[in-house]
Amino acid sequence: MTGPDAQRARAIALHRAGRLEEAERMYCDVLRQNPADVLALTSSAAALRDLGRPAEALARASAAVTVRPSAVACCHQGAALHDLGRFSEALASFDRALALEPRSVEAHNYRGMTLQQLRRSAEALASFDAALALRPQSAELHSNRGIALRRLQRLPEALASFDRAITLRPDFAAAHNNRGLVLQDRGWYGAAAASYQRALELQPNYAEAHNNLGTVQCKLGEPAAALSSCRLALQLQPRMPGVHGNLANALRDLERPEEALAESELAIREDPASAANYCHRGNALHDLGDIPAAIASYDRAIECDSRYALAQFNKGLCLLLMGDFARGLPQYEWRKQLAGADAAAPAGRVWSGDEEIAGNTLLIHADQALGDTIQFCRYAKVAERRGARVVLAVQPQLRALLAGLSPTIRIIGRGEQVSDEYDCHCALMSVPLAFRATPADVPAAVPYLWAEPQRIDRWRSWLGTTGLKVGIAWQGSRNRIDVGRSVPLEMFTRLATIAGVRLISLQKGAATEQLRAAGRHLQVELPGDPFDEGPQAFLDSAAMMVSLDLIITCDTALAHLAGALGRPTWVALKQVPDWRWLLDRGDSPWYPTMRLFRQPRRGDWESVFAAIHAELARLATVAS
Repeated sequence: MTGPDAQRARAIALHRAGRLEEAERMYCDVLRQNPADVLALTSSAAALRDLGRPAEALARASAAVTVRPSAVACCHQGAALHDLGRFSEALASFDRALALEPRSVEAHNYRGMTLQQLRRSAEALASFDAALALRPQSAELHSNRGIALRRLQRLPEALASFDRAITLRPDFAAAHNNRGLVLQDRGWYGAAAASYQRALELQPNYAEAHNNLGTVQCKLGEPAAALSSCRLALQLQPRMPGVHGNLANALRDLERPEEALAESELAIREDPASAANYCHRGNALHDLGDIPAAIASYDRAIECDSRYALAQFNKGLCLLLMGDFARGLPQYEWRKQLAGADAAAPAGRVWSGDEEIAGNTLLIHADQALGDTIQFCRYAKVAERRGARVVLAVQPQLRALLAGLSPTIRIIGRGEQVSDEYDCHCALMSVPLAFRATPADVPAAVPYLWAEPQRIDRWRSWLGTTGLKVGIAWQGSRNRIDVGRSVPLEMFTRLATIAGVRLISLQKGAATEQLRAAGRHLQVELPGDPFDEGPQAFLDSAAMMVSLDLIITCDTALAHLAGALGRPTWVALKQVPDWRWLLDRGDSPWYPTMRLFRQPRRGDWESVFAAIHAELARLATVAS
């Protein structure tokens, strides 16, 4: 073999060896001698695509199609058009390729990828299935099929496709990454992180996997690790979409809202049509205390995508925080559309408050956290006063605590079979909307929960009668919701020095380890075990609270328990608190026996506890 044929063969060998620039120069030499050399034209088109020169690749592939139409030439033409973002034209090229050669695996595969770009995922899936029928052992095709299934929200099937791809090719980093996305969609964040980490073991410079890992690290309550992962992704791929938004999330969880705001502005500059980016900015503005500006940013997100649930929900939180329940409660319903929302709503008709409830059996089901159930279970009594027969389904561990709510309200564990027929149902957190609640008409009669008498006797005996007995709680749940709520334990040190004051821990679990670390520098009495052990929650806490003179706590479920029991309670709040505490007031419409102590500046617990110290010292003097 001599002349152009030898040069072409040499160019193809260089191409296969990854020496693309040399290969392309040699393809050019061949084509100068014979511009109609179809093999050189199509091979050159492939090399130019690999070099990131799609416009030149398109010219070469189109020339090949003109000289002699073939499935291979049409595929190269379509691939170049795909690279240039001309997806409709690319699809036409792949259709032409398949008309010439119906069994072209490459044409079916590329056609599927192009249909994905055109948001025609069902058709894309059909193309990948056609390719797999011809080449069933292709890991790439199984992975592409998984991508289409994920976009169709057929998550179990998508996971199976990625698992099949990995079985066929265990070192397939992209399949591990995509598998992580499915696990993340299902809320399995730990497993998703493991998949991303496996992808990074195989391909350490995989920018997308670093970014995805950062996303789930935020979900797992590891914002410092998330920040590191996302910054590395940005270093590897400076213009990667979505990274600035993820950085904003991580910085928010690290309580650095000024930096989060700056990252969200960069994200908006990068993609001004992204609803998520305006939502990130709204979150930062919320944390900075600029609630009207936060609402405006959420509104901008909603203009970009009216179905973007997180922006709608976060706007609702801002309105509720401002006391605008009329607009905020309807927005709060968007929580049901968020990832990880309670999907176990009962079957049957939903009660929205628009129809008379008297004479009907209403199933009210708890749909959020323990503290929410303690706070809002009062609305079951409102429904009963309106004439409904009420069945209240709560977290199983709250059944005993809520047993005394009303002798005629049936309390069951959430997920239990309701033996009696019910006429309609309503999520517990939606009942205030059904009753068109406002801050002025909150059903605030307390107590509406009671402790068990035998437990009261036990803990009253344990406490004794000496001193001003103050129960304390400083640590909330360790999750994203708790960011900024928990109080450093050392803030209580000054309170322990007040003459006549006894501090009694209401915490259990890991938080008590902080007390042991504080040692003699902070005198706090521990109830010891058993305290709130067993399957039922808060029974000992409730009994203890009844015998305490005061409870001082951060924003946690224990605050709601103390308020529901009608106990004197002081709550230490961060500058921008959860919506139910509203803004700029020292009392709570929910709990008449409660006082609120607010940070004047973000992170300023010193001022909060200086005020608490002064008030507690005054109270101790009166009590002595």
